[in-house]
Amino acid sequence: MPLPKVNTPTYELVLPSNNKKIKYRPFLVREEKILIMALESEDMKQITNSVVEILNACILTKGIRINTLSTFDIEYLFLNVRAKSVGESVEVNVTCPDDNKTSVQVAIDLDSIKVNKNKKHSNIIKLDDVLSLKMKYPSMDQFIENNFEANEESSDIKTTLSMITSCIDMIYNDEESWSGSESTKKELEEFIEQLNSKQFKLIEDFFTTMPKLTHTVKVKNPQTEVESDVVLEGLAAFFS
Repeated sequence: MPLPKVNTPTYELVLPSNNKKIKYRPFLVREEKILIMALESEDMKQITNSVVEILNACILTKGIRINTLSTFDIEYLFLNVRAKSVGESVEVNVTCPDDNKTSVQVAIDLDSIKVNKNKKHSNIIKLDDVLSLKMKYPSMDQFIENNFEANEESSDIKTTLSMITSCIDMIYNDEESWSGSESTKKELEEFIEQLNSKQFKLIEDFFTTMPKLTHTVKVKNPQTEVESDVVLEGLAAFFS
């Protein structure tokens, strides 16, 4: 006689980037083992890949392609999956900012961690009176490529250009439009390289103001008795 199946609960959440509602389940023992092995490796690329693998298994809504979701969607998704899987709080080590050396362990309620949205942020960038850009958010594939797979000899400007060109959804004016997906990387890079510094700064602002997974914690330095606010940002901050 076959062993019985264990019922797994399902939950819903809304993706921060597009307000789409999706269903998910907690991760199981076999998936938790993948994460534990990745965390033990202390290799951020391996940890990131394990997060994507676990989410692919736990997301129940059809048509969701994890690798194409924005990085902050993936971070928010994973924290919610983790909260429903192994507990709704996590302990992280935070360095006290008053001396930048004393480490304090802080317990954080995962349900209190949200994606922070800047009211001034827009994915439409008006370059001049004629041309505008429509941007899309970096996907996890793009994040991995630009942070882990770039040639070690590549300069920062090349990495920045690569990120920008991968996030151009469309270039357009009142009469025509050019799709980023239908343009070559070289064509997009040449387009960006002809911009002036003010126009380039507008594109940089898109990335610096885009939604981020953040949480502010209060820490008290046991050595100095100084209490400070520390902002944790990005998924890696909640694995420390």
